[in-house]
Amino acid sequence: MARKLRMLGTNSKTGECPTLYEDEETGEILVQGYTVTDPEVLAQMANPLEGESLVVVDRALLINFGPKE
Repeated sequence: MARKLRMLGTNSKTGECPTLYEDEETGEILVQGYTVTDPEVLAQMANPLEGESLVVVDRALLINFGPKE
């Protein structure tokens, strides 16, 4: 079944990413942002699982719209 997302917020003035979303069923937080592709940066990840990657997120986005609980 597809996730049903609720947009929590964005710092973008032009409707671009990054943006935070919440899965309305599970409460999980999802991030829309630019995927990191630099192999040297990705090599620094601790124990990445299949399909995991890094996404660039502005700190202010998390402060302004991240869950407070």
